[in-house]
Amino acid sequence: MERHLGKIGLFAGLTTLVLMIVGVRTISGVELGWKNYLAFSVFGLTVGLIALLLLHYKLRIAFWFFMAGMLISFEEFFRSIITIEGELGQSIGVLSVYIFSSFSLGIGLIIQFIVILIGKNK
Repeated sequence: MERHLGKIGLFAGLTTLVLMIVGVRTISGVELGWKNYLAFSVFGLTVGLIALLLLHYKLRIAFWFFMAGMLISFEEFFRSIITIEGELGQSIGVLSVYIFSSFSLGIGLIIQFIVILIGKNK
C-alpha cells in the first residue's frame, strides 16, 4: 500500500481538477481564464496532497471522511450549477466545495484523534 500513496493522491488531485473544470466550463458554459485554471490546479494539488498525507500518516478514518466530504461537495457543486442560474449558482457551487471539503477534513481529523486517544487509554 505504501507504494501506491502517491498514485492515490495524484488521482484525488486530478479528479478534483477535472470535476472543477467540467463543472464551471462545460456545465455552466463559462469561458475560463488562466487564473481560473491556476486556482483549480492549486485546489486540486491541495486535495491530492491532503489525501496523500492522511494515508502516509495512517489516518485512514480521516481519509475516508475527507473523500466522502469531497464526494458530497461535488454533488452539491453540480446541483448548484444546474439548479441556480447565472453566476450565483457558480459561486455557491464553488463555495460549497470549499466548505464541505474543509468541514469533512476537520470532522475526520477530530474523530481520528478521538479513536487514537481511546486506543492509547486502553
